[in-house]
Formats: sequence, structure tokens, C-alpha cells
Amino acid sequence: MTVRQLRFIALGAHLAMIALVALWHSVIFPHPDINPTGMTVAWLLPLLLPLVGILKGKPYTHAWANFILMFYFLHALTMIWVDEGKQLMAVFELVLTSISFIANVRFAKLRGRELGQGLKKLSQVEKDEKAFFESSN
Repeated sequence: MTVRQLRFIALGAHLAMIALVALWHSVIFPHPDINPTGMTVAWLLPLLLPLVGILKGKPYTHAWANFILMFYFLHALTMIWVDEGKQLMAVFELVLTSISFIANVRFAKLRGRELGQGLKKLSQVEKDEKAFFESSN
């Protein structure tokens, strides 16, 4: 898969997650005891934090956005296990977070390599540190 395809898959999955969460908490299953608008905003806010960087295709943003996705991944797993009435929505959430996670990881890795931002191997880091400390003595 190309970097461009991975970017669009990651972007599409992220936007679909935003739509799913917005619909879930405001229209389909609004919380009966709490203001649905406030609840929807609270659930959407974490997904909106990396949106600008994902729209711009920044590999670093794609990488750290996965930390936010884990919250929704765990939410989906919990809802599948606990709430039979919301299992289908939870499965959609689980699928979207999984697609987004995989696409983000692959995009960040490949785009980072294109930009020359790859991580050094541990053996290379150790050699660089050893050379630095030997030269300073």
C-alpha cells in the first residue's frame, strides 16, 4: 500500500470515528441523565485534538493520535462485553479504531522514512554515544 493510500485510509477512519461518536452520543444513544450536547463534546474533544495534523498528513501526529484511539478501543471492547443493546455500535467503533490505528502506524513509519525521520537502531545509538563520550575525554 502506498503512503498516499495509507494517509487517506487513516484520515477517512478518523473522520468516520468523529461522525460515529457524534451520532452515538447525540442522536442514537444520548445519555438520559446528562446534557447530550455536553456529553457529545466531551467524547469528541479528544478526537479533535490531532485532527489538524492528520489533515495536514504529519507523521508525528498520526503516531501520537494512536494514544487517543486506545481510549475508544477500550470503550468499544467494554461496550461489546457489557451492553448488549449497544454491541453493534461498539463493533463499528472497534473496527474504525483498529483501521485507524493500523493505518496511522503504517503511514507514520513510511512517511517518516520518506522525510528521513526514521529511528536509529539501538546498536547505532550505542556506537554514537560511545564515540561522543570517548571524544569528550
